[in-house]
Amino acid sequence: MTLEIKTSSLEPIRQTYAYIERRFGGKPATRYQEVSFDVQGATNFHYRPLWKPDKTLNDHTHTALVMQDWYAFKDPRQFYYGAYVQHRARMQDTAESNYSFFEKRQLVENLSDDVKQKIITYLLPFRYVEQTANLHMMSGSAYGYGTVITQACIFAAMDRLGMAQYISRIGLMLDGNTGESLQQAKEAWINDAAWQPLRKLCEHSLTEQDWFKLYVLQNLLIDSMLQELVFGRLDQWLVEHGGRDIAILTEFMKDCLTDLRKWSDTVLKTAAAESEDNKALIQTWIAELLPQIKQAFSAWAEAALPDASIDNALNIIFERSKKAGFVLIDSAA
Repeated sequence: MTLEIKTSSLEPIRQTYAYIERRFGGKPATRYQEVSFDVQGATNFHYRPLWKPDKTLNDHTHTALVMQDWYAFKDPRQFYYGAYVQHRARMQDTAESNYSFFEKRQLVENLSDDVKQKIITYLLPFRYVEQTANLHMMSGSAYGYGTVITQACIFAAMDRLGMAQYISRIGLMLDGNTGESLQQAKEAWINDAAWQPLRKLCEHSLTEQDWFKLYVLQNLLIDSMLQELVFGRLDQWLVEHGGRDIAILTEFMKDCLTDLRKWSDTVLKTAAAESEDNKALIQTWIAELLPQIKQAFSAWAEAALPDASIDNALNIIFERSKKAGFVLIDSAA
């Protein structure tokens, strides 16, 4: 008696879902493609939004930007919910370890009163800026069109909420969880002249109805300033004045901003490449918003970093704009 073992190869009837096959062809799809492309409802809505009866649900006219295919805004990180959560969980584990290390070693005792006051007055109020950023990106998620951009916006919104919370925790570490530092930061945000242009910018931006204009404001203009001035120059000042240990508490913010920039630069480049009208529109927005950004961060920098200049941050904005395909007038203006 002989035993002969044979193997059979079964070919799947189809490689992927029909809607994915229509876009990418009959080949195996990635998980990102399956859960991101062409899944947003586009027809057969039962009602119009009561708060905007002139629009339909998932209306692409919530922005003046025009795209032939709104799914062109592919995320180079290929984040869908599972991938995003796993990536940020690793970042959060590192951040929690850093915060635990700071508390365990009682590193707050190494900070002078001047350094603590600098952090309270000129760093902690950025938690309000981050909460505003959260709302900016929520606008993109709520009113954007195409799941590839709306899901990435809600992920970014959660990043900004996390950054606001981590900044708040720095304040609690400074005062032993009494909340006194956060109250002082609130008073500075409301009453300190150095913060009023930035506060005005944040409050007025929340009345803006065009979600992509808010996207440009936050991801290109404000974030470039934050990276260079707050988590760059202010961080360097702390290093030079005995506050080096604060850097391990702001590392999460730096990593998040770097990661978000990889995505936002691609989105801006895609929008600019779509048409000359889009390019001109975004350039008009930048020209309108840039003076407000300069005024807001100049006032903060003059008080927080008297010897610093915002020119480097402006040059970053112009370099990012150039790479995205925009032509701005003067980097020193």
